[in-house]
Amino acid sequence: MTSLNRPARLNRTLLALIGLVLLAAGAFTLATSLGWLRVLDRAAPLVPGDQRPPTWVLYVVVAAAVVLGLLFLRWLAAQALRRPKSGTWRVEDDPAQGVTKLSSDAAVAPFESEVSAYPGVRSVTATLSGPQARPTLLVTATAEPGTDLSALRERIVDDGVARLAQALDLGALPTVIEFRIAAEAAARVI
Repeated sequence: MTSLNRPARLNRTLLALIGLVLLAAGAFTLATSLGWLRVLDRAAPLVPGDQRPPTWVLYVVVAAAVVLGLLFLRWLAAQALRRPKSGTWRVEDDPAQGVTKLSSDAAVAPFESEVSAYPGVRSVTATLSGPQARPTLLVTATAEPGTDLSALRERIVDDGVARLAQALDLGALPTVIEFRIAAEAAARVI
C-alpha cells in the first residue's frame, strides 16, 4: 500500500544513519584525543607536513560545512511537514455584494466527522489541498482490523466525498485515500 508521504521512511533512515556516523566519528575523535584509544598517536600531525594549507582552502572548507549544515537542517525541518498545504477558498458570485472565505480545514471537518462514524473506522484525517479550481482531497483513515477496505473505500467515495463535492459546489473532487489498520488492543489481565 502506498503512502501519501513516500520518501519519509527513506529520509528518516538516512538521517538516522548520518547521525550515527557523525556520533561514531565524534566519539572516536574524543576517545583518541583523551588517550582512551591508542589507535592513533595523539602527538602525530593529522596530515603529513607542517605547513598550513592556503587561506582560501580554509574558507572553502568552512563555506562548504555551513552550506552542508544548512541543507541538513532544511532536510530535518522538512520531516515535520507531513501535511500537504491547504488554503482558504474565496466564494463570490458578485464581489460588490461581498466575499465569503472558507478555510479548507473547516470545509473538511464535517466530512471527517461523517466518515469517522462509519462502521469499522477508528479515525479519519482529511486535507483539501491544491488550488480552488483543481482541489484534491487527501484522506487518511484508520480502520479496525478485519474491516472490508474495498467496501469502506466505496462508501467513503460514494457517500462522503460526493456530499463534500456537492457542498463545495464542485463537479468532481479527485480523492486519494490511505488506509491504516489499527493495532488490536492487547488483552488485559485482571
